[in-house]
Amino acid sequence: MNICMFCFSDSGAKLALKLCETLGILPENVHTIHKFAEKYGFTAHRSVCADMKTLFENNDALIFIGACGIAVRDIAPHLKSKTTDPAVIVIDDRGRYVIPVLSGHIGGANALAEHIAAELGAIPVITTATDGAGRFSCDKWAVESGCVISSMKLAKDVSAEILTRDVPVSSEFELPDGSGLPDGLVNKNEGELGIYIGIRTAEPYKKTLRLIPKIVTLGIGCRRGIPAEAILSAVENVLDANGIDVRAVREIATIDVKKEEQAIIDLGLKLKVPVNYYTAAELNAVPGEFAESEFVRRTVGTGNVCERAAVCGGGRLIVNKTAENGVTVAASMADWRVVF
Repeated sequence: MNICMFCFSDSGAKLALKLCETLGILPENVHTIHKFAEKYGFTAHRSVCADMKTLFENNDALIFIGACGIAVRDIAPHLKSKTTDPAVIVIDDRGRYVIPVLSGHIGGANALAEHIAAELGAIPVITTATDGAGRFSCDKWAVESGCVISSMKLAKDVSAEILTRDVPVSSEFELPDGSGLPDGLVNKNEGELGIYIGIRTAEPYKKTLRLIPKIVTLGIGCRRGIPAEAILSAVENVLDANGIDVRAVREIATIDVKKEEQAIIDLGLKLKVPVNYYTAAELNAVPGEFAESEFVRRTVGTGNVCERAAVCGGGRLIVNKTAENGVTVAASMADWRVVF
């Protein structure tokens, strides 16, 4: 986690130095005025907010030690989205209160504030409504569980609704019984507004917030020089045919002889996931029954690329080899459980 700090007084600088030790932050990642920079080895600025745009865009968390108003004024011009803004935390320079002011759930500001407060013996001031009410927070849980939120608008609707009544939840994975559900949720697969947990494009409620675990690996095989559009089309068709949300894809896998295949590289960039390459020996070592091709074996050294690649990194096959216009696609799903 990339963290930078800002301080404006001698007592704030001393507190920053302490946090450098406890959080593993390098002193040069603390920004202050020249007087304290020279004394403590921090980075000096004529104006501490002069480089705020760059720091805001290139750090996971910003910690201000000083007045809350300073932080608000400095970050305000750079706010973009709840899903992309970094965590922002304010600590008074006596170290009594730790206040997450931005990206409490998705950016992890609440969790970081609680950690810092425990280190300092301070009071964490958590103001997000669901936390204050002790109710289930869908965006916080999604981040902690490695899930994509299908709609931030629906997430807001659910968070507002859950403050006054239980919201139905359903899942393609096993849910705990009623007593094991967090406050604010009820196991029910119908209703006006509800939460669905799974990789499928299911809509059990009139308005369905889907929390999508990124647990799908796409195994890809293709002929040499295939156009990027052909691979993307084949992948989209396979996912649509099997009702799998593309946001559930965590990685692409193929054989190492395809390392220079631009269409596969482009697919990884398009889906914003890594591409993993395996040798023929690694693919052949994968246990199981696969749709083998003698021609493919003679060409690349293994009788099946897409299915074997899909499961080579772990997981079980959920979509068998599907061929389309010189592309083969298969999919596996990693072991995953709903844990509240």
